[in-house]
Amino acid sequence: MLMDAPSKTARSARVATWLYFGLNGFAVGMWVVHIPSIEQATGITHSTLGLLLLVLGAAAFTGMQVAGPLVDKLGQRRLVPAAGVLLGIALVGPGLATNWWTLGLTLILVGFGNGSIDVGMNAQAVVVERGYPRPIMAAFHAMWSIGGAIAAIVGAATLRAGVSTEVTLSVAGVICIVISLAASRFLLEATVPAHDEPEQVERAKPPAKLVWALGGLAFGLMLSEGVANDWAALHFRDILGTSVSTAAFAYGAFAVAMTVGRFLTDRVAAIVGPAAIVRWGAAMAAVGLTLVIVVPWVPVALVGWAIFGLGLAGGVPQLFTAAGNLDPRSSGALMARVVGLGYVGLLAGPALIGGLAHWMPLNIAFILPVVLCVLTFFGGPVLKKRS
Repeated sequence: MLMDAPSKTARSARVATWLYFGLNGFAVGMWVVHIPSIEQATGITHSTLGLLLLVLGAAAFTGMQVAGPLVDKLGQRRLVPAAGVLLGIALVGPGLATNWWTLGLTLILVGFGNGSIDVGMNAQAVVVERGYPRPIMAAFHAMWSIGGAIAAIVGAATLRAGVSTEVTLSVAGVICIVISLAASRFLLEATVPAHDEPEQVERAKPPAKLVWALGGLAFGLMLSEGVANDWAALHFRDILGTSVSTAAFAYGAFAVAMTVGRFLTDRVAAIVGPAAIVRWGAAMAAVGLTLVIVVPWVPVALVGWAIFGLGLAGGVPQLFTAAGNLDPRSSGALMARVVGLGYVGLLAGPALIGGLAHWMPLNIAFILPVVLCVLTFFGGPVLKKRS
């Protein structure tokens, strides 16, 4: 059955949600771009920075698990802008830090704010998507990438111009706060279907195994994404022997292909369905990374990284949508589990590859994400088990 065209309210909410995804990517990108200068200003070592990044990751995971139930209890129109404001305030902190412990405290706030808005904006994206006759989730994730790209450009420009990290991050934080407050009035609240009988409520609860299955698939796909983020350029430099400048194109090919793929995914998903996007996207990713592993030629490896990014582009948004639609009464809590497991994979991937690289060549270590992509191909039909 065809749905009516989206209402003006739904269209406004879609634009607002785009802004939240973009500001989240922008905030994270501004922190990442300034890591070297912050490390120098605080006088910490690489090993200390590594530990602090783990603290950041743990705080983000905690924020996700706290924000999930709060989304269901307080509503998205309260939680999402509040998380955006918190992230904007927290972003100022790293620029003011003077030693390891002040940086650690500020990164706890940054991580918690980032995890909170991650769950909240994805839950809002699911609600907005319900008002559209076709999938639109992947484009939201593309906007996150666009926000990160803008941060890279702005950060590079301000660093080149000699603007202090304190000033840049403070201005970026204010921008995040303003956007969060301005866009909040256009957000939607989830509508919860009424159940007359307790038996109906019980039947409506999603099976726990299905939630964990979605989380497991998100873990595998985001682990693979994390591998590309941290190791693509190093693969070019260390395995293929390229210069540092050429090595940057490896991650660039992956990131651009993933962003373009996310803008294209929604229309493809409307035709073939979410399960096909997850399955065949994972298969494409496995093929792309296999090219990277077995062909020691820069042009082919570049194509391999691009195929890998294109294959991974659409899977995670489909999983988040599925999680958010399992039970509208606890959409935030369910999404927090799936998003949280995916985030654990994103953090674990680079570390696992680093450990394997001590025992084998880096390209051989990439067999791990290939295997996970293959497993995702076979596990993808789980999306068809509940509409």
